[in-house]
Amino acid sequence: MTLVFFCYTLVFACVSSCVKLPRRAGVVNSLTTPRLTTAPPAPAKTLINLNTASREELERLPGIGEGLAARIVEHRERHGAFRRVEHLIIVRGISERRFAELRAFVTVD
Repeated sequence: MTLVFFCYTLVFACVSSCVKLPRRAGVVNSLTTPRLTTAPPAPAKTLINLNTASREELERLPGIGEGLAARIVEHRERHGAFRRVEHLIIVRGISERRFAELRAFVTVD
């Protein structure tokens, strides 16, 4: 009888420890949460200069199509050279998210 009770207790302990209970939204356990190690995107071997690049060169950038490349060149011709890469956000169609994707591939001189 004692052996049966012990085995029953052991099985119950094993089963209950394997059951995953839902966590509350704000609580994170660092032991069970996988850590994502994402490296920043590797910079391109040759950075594209926003002040000298042609439309075709700008179109090779991720997320830049014909229309956006034309707006970048038009902005550069109308307002002068970009002084900082961050000024690319002024161009209509370049959001902060798109700029974050482009930042590693562009430069200004």
